[in-house]
Amino acid sequence: MKKLMLTLFFLVVSSQASALCLPIACTCSVAVTPVSFGSFNPLLSGTHDANGNVAMNCGGVVGLAIPYTIKLSQGNGTSYTARRMASGSNYLSYNLYTDNYVTIWGDGTGGSTTTGGTVVLDVLGLSPPRNHTLYGRVASNQKTAVPGFYTDTITVTVTYF
Repeated sequence: MKKLMLTLFFLVVSSQASALCLPIACTCSVAVTPVSFGSFNPLLSGTHDANGNVAMNCGGVVGLAIPYTIKLSQGNGTSYTARRMASGSNYLSYNLYTDNYVTIWGDGTGGSTTTGGTVVLDVLGLSPPRNHTLYGRVASNQKTAVPGFYTDTITVTVTYF
C-alpha cells in the first residue's frame, strides 16, 4: 500500500490598486491559509479534498466601499484544468475551486473564474475580513503516483479599485 504526503502552499501574494483607492484613502491586506491535503493513498478510489482560505481586509475612509477581485495563478500546471503538485520530477493532478468543487478558481481564462466582493471601510480597520474558501481537490485514479512530499506555489493576486 502506497501513501503519499501531499501539501499545497501558497507563498506569493501580490496586489494592485487603481485611482479610487488611493493610499491616503484606504489600505488593504490579504492573508492566505494554505490548502494542506495531508496523506493521500492513490490506491483508494475517489477524490481527496481539503480547504484553505483567502481573507481580504481594508481600512481607511469610513463608509467607503471597495470592490475587489481575487485571481489565482496556474502554479506548476500548464492550464487551469491541469494544476499539478510536484515532488521532484513526479506530479499529482489537483485543482482549486471557488465553490463546492464546481467552478475552477483562476484568472478568468482557460475555463476558470475569479471571485471577489466589496469591503466597507472603517477608520480603525475593525471591520471583519471578507473570507473566501479555497476548495482543493486531488483527482482520483492517480495509481502510478510515487511516495513523496508534493507541493505547488500559487500566486494570489488581489486587485482592489
